[in-house]
Amino acid sequence: MNGFLVPHHLIDGGIVGIALLLHYFFKFPTGIIMVGLSIPICIFSSLNKKEYFFSSLQGLLVSSLFIDLLAPLRFQFFIPQLASALIGGAIIGVGVGLMLRYKTSTGGTDLLAEIISETFSLNIALVIILIDGIIVLAGLALLKLDAFLYSCIAIIAVGFITSLIKGK
Repeated sequence: MNGFLVPHHLIDGGIVGIALLLHYFFKFPTGIIMVGLSIPICIFSSLNKKEYFFSSLQGLLVSSLFIDLLAPLRFQFFIPQLASALIGGAIIGVGVGLMLRYKTSTGGTDLLAEIISETFSLNIALVIILIDGIIVLAGLALLKLDAFLYSCIAIIAVGFITSLIKGK
């Protein structure tokens, strides 16, 4: 995220996307915002899918910590927006896919997507793309058009790779 999305002011969807928007405009630390926004989803999951709660809370805290610790990476990679969107989306998709495959998540909307996917027998990639698309669409008012379009490419990559990694 820091190496590929942040340098071009691209966003991922979900809680990370909201946290990135707040980071871009108010300079808040992305990881800390993620924790604050994810707490209600973690509480919801504890009521509906208890097996996800502790592992998701752990995943949330670890991923948020590393997002803030690795913030200096935003100055290390200088590649075009399209490549950044595809590579960043693919890397995030691998991480999300692996976490969901082993019944954990970052505690954000990926956890919500997992619950929706299992409840309604929907493909996880479709649910992630829909939720993330809503967040990115909401960010259209705050992003430049090119950042919006490349962010859409990134979330499609996230959803596709997540589906490949997670299986079913």
